[in-house]
Parts: sequence; C-alpha cells; structure tokens
Amino acid sequence: MQMAVELDVFVGNTTIMDEEVYQLWLDGYTVNDAVKVRMEGGVLEECDASADVLLSDTMDQYRTFQMCERLLHSPSKLANQLLFQIPPHRQAVLIERYYAFDDTFVREVLGKKLSKGTKKDLDDISAKTSVTLKSCRRQFDNFKRVFKVVEELKGPLVENIRQHFLLSDKLARDYAAIVFFANNRFETGKRKLQYLTFQDFAFCAGLLISNWTVGAVDNMVEDMDVDLDKEFLQELKELKILITDKDLLDQHKSLVCTALRGKTKTFNEMEANFKNLSRGLVNIAAKLTNTKDVRDFFIDLVEKFIEPCRSDRWTAADMKLYLTHYTNSAHILDTFKHQVVWDRYMGVIKSCIFKMYHD
Repeated sequence: MQMAVELDVFVGNTTIMDEEVYQLWLDGYTVNDAVKVRMEGGVLEECDASADVLLSDTMDQYRTFQMCERLLHSPSKLANQLLFQIPPHRQAVLIERYYAFDDTFVREVLGKKLSKGTKKDLDDISAKTSVTLKSCRRQFDNFKRVFKVVEELKGPLVENIRQHFLLSDKLARDYAAIVFFANNRFETGKRKLQYLTFQDFAFCAGLLISNWTVGAVDNMVEDMDVDLDKEFLQELKELKILITDKDLLDQHKSLVCTALRGKTKTFNEMEANFKNLSRGLVNIAAKLTNTKDVRDFFIDLVEKFIEPCRSDRWTAADMKLYLTHYTNSAHILDTFKHQVVWDRYMGVIKSCIFKMYHD
C-alpha cells in the first residue's frame, strides 16, 4: 500500500538573519543561553514552534554569523561576495553592530597600547564591566584591526575609517578617538579621571585631531591625524612669556578682572587665583614637547585647572565667562606677539575644559 506524502518546499536564497539573535551572538552568549533568552522573550508562542526548532534555528544562525565573521573583518568584502545574499541595508546593520562597542569596556582600554599585554587583562576587564569575555575580545580585536589599517594610510583619519570599514560617521569618529588615544598613549585610568566618560574623551580627541595634528595644517601627510604637530608644540613654548614677564602677567590679570567684575559670585576667588590658574594653563602648553607630558595632558588639566575651580565652587557659566575673557584679553596685551599660536592652543583647551567640567 502506497503512502501519499505531501511536502511544502520553499526555496529562497536570501540569508535569513534575526537581529536579536545576532545581538546575542555579538554579546558572547552561548547557543543554549541565547535559546533561554529567546524563550523568555516569548518567541515560542509568537511562532508556535517547539523548543527543538528554536534550538536548531539558533544554532543555524550562529553558524551563519561565524561564517560571515571573516568578511566582517574587512567589510567591503561583504558587498562583493556571493556566498550570502544579504541586502545592502542589512549589510550596513551587520557591519555597524559588529563594530559597535560598550562604552564601559572602551573606557577601560582607552589610551592603553593595543597589544598582547592589554589583551591579557581582558579577563579582569570583563569581570569589572560585566561584558562577556568573548565580546571584550571582539571589541578589542576591532580596535586593533582599525588601528593597523589606518596606520598605513595618508589623509584624514575619520574619512579613512569610514571608507575602509563602512561605518557611520558617529562610529568612525569614535574609532578615530580610540586610535588617536592609543597612538599618543594618553593617561585615562588615574582615579582623578574616573569621572570622565568615553564620550568626554572622544569629544576632546576630535578637537585635538582637528586643531593640533599635522593634518590640521596639511591634509595629505603621512600619519597626519594621529601625531601632534611638532612645530606647533615647539611654538607653544613662546607662550611662557605670559607668566614669566611680570608686567604682562599683571596686565593680563587686570584686563580679565575688569571684564569679570560684577558678573559672577566667585569674582573674589577668580581674582585671587588668577596667577596660579594662568601658570597652570601656560605650563601645560610649554611642556607638550615631552611625550610624558602629552600623556599626562588630561590629568594636568584636571589637577592644575579643573580641581581648583571646583573647590572654589565655580559654576559651568563661571567657567565659560572666565575662559572667554582670559583668551580674548591676551589679544589686547601690548607686547604679546603670539596671537595665532595662543588661539590655536586656547581654542582647544577652552572646549576641552567646558566638556570636562562636570561632576
């Protein structure tokens, strides 16, 4: 007796990828943990499926992601391969999500060397940040990969990252900050800097890249956007005259105080502290020719300027008022001839301090 078997067969070649499962894979969940999360999310009721089907679907997707992973290492290959039929908008999501990172994780490695030594610390970082070790490794390897690729390229850093890795403008800027910090080895881990977020640092990195690198002056030089402009750093030494020439220092103080009088409750503190604060900012400028002082740039800003103002209870508005007059009044000083260098320096310093002046 013959049995009649009816089969519904559907053949398609678009690679099916569930974004939720992709996120679980990126976050370092095992297949079984991912299945648990999906079940708790009510996917069985939604799709009227059994636990076995869910397990096999999850395993299947994990396999697809693993096969895609090497293409994601150089995203332009994803568009030009024939193995997976993935529509362009979906490709963009896969790439962007693969290169996304946790702010808590990047905050731990920011400014460190992207080397085996740091990779060894990932266990501790994973425990401290609650980001799975697998995800920490992916993020760290991404930073390293981007760093290696752009190290060899001429031209603007953000643009190079965007074109090479097909990232959104925002993510490319964040990666530019990470590369810039790793290259200059800025200190970000000290206790006094713990209150600063990755986004605070990324904002400052953007300013430094746009204004203080060689690329800020000439945009087709080697390594242009990762190295600070040595000539500029040398010229900053000229600013010392603002604190070594007593007449200039007194004149600067008098101009700033005249402009501030009656405009802020902390006027007395500003007047009393003027010389110390000015010495702090000018000395930071004059020391930037030393690599070690470049590394300590953020800690110096906090110790020499932000902390004294905080202990005198300046508001954010006080800070803006003070730094604006402090910068502008240097233009009226008779014997001060370094206006251009001063503006290039203070433009960045002012904006960095505004960003960093919070609880």
